[in-house]
Amino acid sequence: MRHSTEGARAGPAAAAAVAVLTVAAATLPACRRSADEFRTFHGEAMSTRWEVVIEDRPGAEEAAAAVFSRLVALERELSEWRTGSPLSAVNRAAGGAAVEVPADLFRLLERSRELGQATDGAFDVTWAALWGLWDFRSPAPRVPDAAEVAARAALVDYRRIELDADGRTVRLPAAGMMMGLGGIAKGYALDRVAEMLTGAGFRDFLVTGGGQVLSRGRRGDRAWRVGIRDPRGGPEEFFARLEIGDASLSTSADNESFFVVDGVRYHHVLDPRTGWPSRGLRSATVMAADATLADALSTAVMVLGRERGLEVARRLDAEALVVDARGRVAMTSGLETRIERLWPPREAGR
Repeated sequence: MRHSTEGARAGPAAAAAVAVLTVAAATLPACRRSADEFRTFHGEAMSTRWEVVIEDRPGAEEAAAAVFSRLVALERELSEWRTGSPLSAVNRAAGGAAVEVPADLFRLLERSRELGQATDGAFDVTWAALWGLWDFRSPAPRVPDAAEVAARAALVDYRRIELDADGRTVRLPAAGMMMGLGGIAKGYALDRVAEMLTGAGFRDFLVTGGGQVLSRGRRGDRAWRVGIRDPRGGPEEFFARLEIGDASLSTSADNESFFVVDGVRYHHVLDPRTGWPSRGLRSATVMAADATLADALSTAVMVLGRERGLEVARRLDAEALVVDARGRVAMTSGLETRIERLWPPREAGR
């Protein structure tokens, strides 16, 4: 995250693809009181550093503490990595009996299936059947065998998720099927946090986590301002910025986890329909009133590509901006008048 500044390059390094230009630096302590009567709280949950900027008034500390408690609870419920989580139990039972799950997980899986259909399968939580094929952190990365990828991709199909609302149960019908919520869980968490803060009487706040931001109201006499990172630039380089009100902004990009073999970049945004990394776009940024939608749709737009991705965003009442493989920018009409372009994205780079 970045400190508020007029210069687009100022401030400490930020790892996320979307960086907030109006909040405290990531190196600050757990809480900081700002001059304009806002307070910034930091915490860790869902393998992500979260930042909550809220009005400095009575109850702020208690509200922030409740937010982080909620995030930790959601991690326990929604994580596919925790062996004791309800989602892990569903994955272990694939091919067997249905599993009763908590309300948040069931609600999110219902939404995930809906978004799978809305994006023609470009967003698909059953992508996790591909686990183990790709290791983007290995010191000796390997491109998996095409036949192995095809075999695993045959197990990826959101339409096969069985949801029973009466019993609140979930079943994966085939052994080897798995679900992973990394492309939607943080957006869902942002929506739940917004509900909590609004319910506690806060009207103006901003929450960031995992390359996504959600804002409500304003920061004093001005709108919240966010920047969009150049996917071939450094962590502090933002090629555009915009002001947002009651909205969420999410970016997916090919520069977060990747390796290069024989001049080809293989990155972590996988096309669930093929099992291979998406092609055609370097990054996709989506703005929507719904953080859950923004999170899932930024992934889907990366997979769908420029024309189809922007078309689907428009159909779902969202705005999108993409940077293609040559560094060219395209966006939906609703962003054209809101984006301030600082410089063109680099044509080449890391």
